[in-house]
Amino acid sequence: MKSRRAIFFDVGNTLLFPNRAKIMSPIAIERHLKLDQWQALERKTKMKFDHGMQYGQIDHGFWWIFHTYLLEGLGESFLHRDELVANTRNSANWDQILPGTRETLQRIGNKYHVGVISNSDGGIDRVLSRCGIADCFESITDSGNIGVEKPRREIFQTALRAMNASPDESLYVGDVYSVDYAGARNAGMEALLFDVAGAYREGDAPRVESLEQLESWLDL
Repeated sequence: MKSRRAIFFDVGNTLLFPNRAKIMSPIAIERHLKLDQWQALERKTKMKFDHGMQYGQIDHGFWWIFHTYLLEGLGESFLHRDELVANTRNSANWDQILPGTRETLQRIGNKYHVGVISNSDGGIDRVLSRCGIADCFESITDSGNIGVEKPRREIFQTALRAMNASPDESLYVGDVYSVDYAGARNAGMEALLFDVAGAYREGDAPRVESLEQLESWLDL
Protein backbone atom coordinates (compact mmCIF):
# COMPACT_ATOMS: atom_id res chain seq x y z
CA MET A 1 0.00 0.00 0.00
CA LYS A 2 1.16 3.52 -0.78
CA SER A 3 1.31 6.13 1.94
CA ARG A 4 -2.23 6.96 3.04
CA ARG A 5 -3.36 10.20 1.38
CA ALA A 6 -7.18 10.21 1.40
CA ILE A 7 -9.85 9.21 3.90
CA PHE A 8 -13.49 8.65 2.97
CA PHE A 9 -16.27 8.46 5.54
CA ASP A 10 -19.68 6.87 5.65
CA VAL A 11 -22.28 9.23 7.18
CA GLY A 12 -25.00 7.26 8.97
CA ASN A 13 -23.84 5.86 12.32
CA THR A 14 -20.37 7.24 11.59
CA LEU A 15 -20.61 11.04 11.44
CA LEU A 16 -24.34 11.59 11.90
CA PHE A 17 -26.84 9.58 13.91
CA PRO A 18 -30.59 9.00 13.64
CA ASN A 19 -33.19 11.34 15.04
CA ARG A 20 -35.08 8.53 16.72
CA ALA A 21 -38.07 10.70 17.64
CA LYS A 22 -38.67 11.62 13.99
CA ILE A 23 -38.09 8.10 12.75
CA MET A 24 -40.38 6.55 15.35
CA SER A 25 -43.16 9.11 14.89
CA PRO A 26 -45.66 6.53 13.51
CA ILE A 27 -45.52 4.82 16.94
CA ALA A 28 -46.74 6.45 20.16
CA ILE A 29 -44.04 8.60 21.72
CA GLU A 30 -43.97 6.57 24.94
CA ARG A 31 -42.80 3.57 22.90
CA HIS A 32 -39.61 5.25 21.62
CA LEU A 33 -36.50 3.16 22.14
CA LYS A 34 -33.64 4.36 24.29
CA LEU A 35 -30.16 4.53 22.74
CA ASP A 36 -28.94 1.26 24.27
CA GLN A 37 -32.03 -0.56 22.96
CA TRP A 38 -31.57 0.96 19.51
CA GLN A 39 -27.91 -0.09 19.44
CA ALA A 40 -28.81 -3.63 20.55
CA LEU A 41 -31.12 -3.83 17.52
CA GLU A 42 -28.30 -2.50 15.33
CA ARG A 43 -26.01 -5.27 16.52
CA LYS A 44 -28.65 -7.94 15.89
CA THR A 45 -29.46 -6.53 12.45
CA LYS A 46 -25.83 -6.33 11.38
CA MET A 47 -25.20 -9.95 12.33
CA LYS A 48 -28.16 -11.15 10.24
CA PHE A 49 -27.55 -8.74 7.38
CA ASP A 50 -23.83 -9.52 7.05
CA HIS A 51 -24.52 -13.24 6.82
CA GLY A 52 -27.31 -12.96 4.28
CA MET A 53 -26.59 -9.75 2.37
CA GLN A 54 -27.30 -9.85 -1.34
CA TYR A 55 -27.03 -7.20 -3.99
CA GLY A 56 -30.22 -5.24 -4.58
CA GLN A 57 -31.70 -2.46 -2.49
CA ILE A 58 -29.04 -2.66 0.20
CA ASP A 59 -30.13 0.24 2.40
CA HIS A 60 -33.79 -0.72 2.22
CA GLY A 61 -32.99 -4.34 3.09
CA PHE A 62 -30.97 -3.40 6.16
CA TRP A 63 -33.68 -1.19 7.62
CA TRP A 64 -36.42 -3.69 6.76
CA ILE A 65 -34.64 -6.25 8.95
CA PHE A 66 -34.04 -3.65 11.68
CA HIS A 67 -37.66 -2.57 11.91
CA THR A 68 -38.92 -6.13 11.73
CA TYR A 69 -36.89 -6.86 14.87
CA LEU A 70 -38.02 -3.56 16.43
CA LEU A 71 -41.72 -4.22 15.96
CA GLU A 72 -41.42 -7.83 17.06
CA GLY A 73 -39.67 -6.69 20.23
CA LEU A 74 -42.40 -4.17 20.99
CA GLY A 75 -45.10 -6.72 20.32
CA GLU A 76 -46.49 -4.48 17.58
CA SER A 77 -48.02 -5.47 14.26
CA PHE A 78 -46.13 -4.68 11.06
CA LEU A 79 -48.71 -2.03 10.11
CA HIS A 80 -46.18 0.83 10.31
CA ARG A 81 -43.09 -1.06 9.09
CA ASP A 82 -42.99 0.53 5.63
CA GLU A 83 -43.34 4.00 7.15
CA LEU A 84 -40.60 3.34 9.70
CA VAL A 85 -38.27 2.09 6.96
CA ALA A 86 -39.03 5.16 4.82
CA ASN A 87 -38.45 7.49 7.77
CA THR A 88 -35.11 5.86 8.51
CA ARG A 89 -34.00 6.10 4.88
CA ASN A 90 -34.88 9.80 4.75
CA SER A 91 -31.52 11.55 5.04
CA ALA A 92 -33.17 14.56 6.71
CA ASN A 93 -33.81 12.36 9.76
CA TRP A 94 -30.08 11.75 10.32
CA ASP A 95 -29.31 15.05 12.01
CA GLN A 96 -27.80 14.08 15.35
CA ILE A 97 -24.11 14.98 15.61
CA LEU A 98 -21.76 14.32 18.49
CA PRO A 99 -19.90 17.22 20.11
CA GLY A 100 -16.43 17.74 18.65
CA THR A 101 -17.19 16.10 15.30
CA ARG A 102 -16.39 19.19 13.24
CA GLU A 103 -13.18 19.89 15.14
CA THR A 104 -11.97 16.31 14.74
CA LEU A 105 -12.74 16.32 11.02
CA GLN A 106 -10.83 19.56 10.62
CA ARG A 107 -7.78 18.08 12.34
CA ILE A 108 -7.96 14.99 10.13
CA GLY A 109 -8.43 17.26 7.12
CA ASN A 110 -5.19 19.05 7.96
CA LYS A 111 -3.35 15.77 7.27
CA TYR A 112 -5.47 14.03 4.63
CA HIS A 113 -7.85 14.69 1.78
CA VAL A 114 -11.29 13.91 3.19
CA GLY A 115 -14.48 12.83 1.41
CA VAL A 116 -17.83 11.08 1.95
CA ILE A 117 -19.30 7.94 0.37
CA SER A 118 -22.87 7.33 1.53
CA ASN A 119 -25.82 5.14 0.66
CA SER A 120 -28.48 7.83 0.82
CA ASP A 121 -31.35 9.48 -1.02
CA GLY A 122 -29.51 12.21 -2.88
CA GLY A 123 -29.79 14.70 -0.04
CA ILE A 124 -26.87 13.86 2.22
CA ASP A 125 -25.02 17.05 1.24
CA ARG A 126 -27.92 19.12 2.58
CA VAL A 127 -27.93 17.27 5.88
CA LEU A 128 -24.17 17.65 6.25
CA SER A 129 -24.60 21.38 5.58
CA ARG A 130 -27.40 21.67 8.14
CA CYS A 131 -25.21 19.93 10.71
CA GLY A 132 -22.33 22.30 9.95
CA ILE A 133 -19.75 19.88 8.54
CA ALA A 134 -20.26 19.81 4.75
CA ASP A 135 -17.29 22.10 4.21
CA CYS A 136 -15.01 19.56 5.90
CA PHE A 137 -15.16 17.38 2.76
CA GLU A 138 -13.57 17.81 -0.64
CA SER A 139 -16.10 15.45 -2.25
CA ILE A 140 -19.50 13.98 -1.31
CA THR A 141 -20.58 10.84 -3.19
CA ASP A 142 -24.24 9.93 -2.57
CA SER A 143 -25.69 6.72 -4.00
CA GLY A 144 -28.99 8.52 -4.55
CA ASN A 145 -27.28 10.76 -7.09
CA ILE A 146 -25.24 8.16 -8.96
CA GLY A 147 -27.64 5.19 -8.88
CA VAL A 148 -25.22 2.69 -7.34
CA GLU A 149 -25.08 1.64 -3.67
CA LYS A 150 -22.25 0.29 -1.57
CA PRO A 151 -20.89 -2.38 -1.58
CA ARG A 152 -20.74 -2.06 -5.38
CA ARG A 153 -17.23 -1.21 -6.50
CA GLU A 154 -18.51 1.51 -8.82
CA ILE A 155 -19.54 3.88 -6.03
CA PHE A 156 -16.08 3.73 -4.48
CA GLN A 157 -14.48 4.26 -7.89
CA THR A 158 -16.68 7.32 -8.48
CA ALA A 159 -15.57 8.81 -5.18
CA LEU A 160 -11.91 8.05 -5.85
CA ARG A 161 -12.10 9.81 -9.23
CA ALA A 162 -13.75 12.84 -7.62
CA MET A 163 -10.86 13.06 -5.16
CA ASN A 164 -8.23 12.17 -7.78
CA ALA A 165 -7.04 9.45 -5.39
CA SER A 166 -5.95 5.89 -6.02
CA PRO A 167 -7.43 2.97 -4.03
CA ASP A 168 -4.11 1.92 -2.54
CA GLU A 169 -3.61 5.31 -0.90
CA SER A 170 -7.16 5.61 0.44
CA LEU A 171 -8.95 4.55 3.62
CA TYR A 172 -12.71 4.05 4.00
CA VAL A 173 -14.41 4.31 7.40
CA GLY A 174 -17.93 2.91 7.81
CA ASP A 175 -20.14 0.94 10.18
CA VAL A 176 -21.43 -2.18 8.35
CA TYR A 177 -18.97 -4.97 7.61
CA SER A 178 -20.61 -6.41 4.48
CA VAL A 179 -21.37 -3.01 2.96
CA ASP A 180 -18.60 -0.67 4.08
CA TYR A 181 -15.60 -2.78 5.05
CA ALA A 182 -15.98 -5.53 2.45
CA GLY A 183 -17.07 -3.07 -0.23
CA ALA A 184 -14.04 -0.84 0.25
CA ARG A 185 -11.65 -3.77 0.39
CA ASN A 186 -13.13 -5.13 -2.84
CA ALA A 187 -12.45 -1.74 -4.42
CA GLY A 188 -8.79 -2.01 -3.40
CA MET A 189 -8.99 0.43 -0.49
CA GLU A 190 -7.89 0.12 3.09
CA ALA A 191 -10.93 -0.14 5.40
CA LEU A 192 -11.82 0.44 9.04
CA LEU A 193 -15.06 -0.27 10.89
CA PHE A 194 -16.64 2.59 12.84
CA ASP A 195 -18.36 0.45 15.44
CA VAL A 196 -20.17 2.69 17.92
CA ALA A 197 -22.78 0.00 18.67
CA GLY A 198 -20.10 -2.64 19.32
CA ALA A 199 -21.42 -5.11 16.73
CA TYR A 200 -17.95 -6.26 15.68
CA ARG A 201 -16.04 -6.39 18.96
CA GLU A 202 -15.49 -10.14 18.55
CA GLY A 203 -14.36 -9.90 14.93
CA ASP A 204 -10.92 -9.65 13.38
CA ALA A 205 -11.45 -6.51 11.29
CA PRO A 206 -9.80 -3.29 12.50
CA ARG A 207 -12.33 -1.08 14.28
CA VAL A 208 -12.79 2.03 16.37
CA GLU A 209 -15.76 3.25 18.39
CA SER A 210 -15.30 7.03 18.16
CA LEU A 211 -13.64 9.76 16.12
CA GLU A 212 -11.18 10.21 18.97
CA GLN A 213 -10.16 6.57 18.65
CA LEU A 214 -9.89 7.04 14.90
CA GLU A 215 -7.43 9.90 15.40
CA SER A 216 -5.30 7.70 17.64
CA TRP A 217 -5.51 4.80 15.16
CA LEU A 218 -4.37 7.07 12.32
CA ASP A 219 -1.34 8.12 14.36
CA LEU A 220 -0.16 4.55 14.96
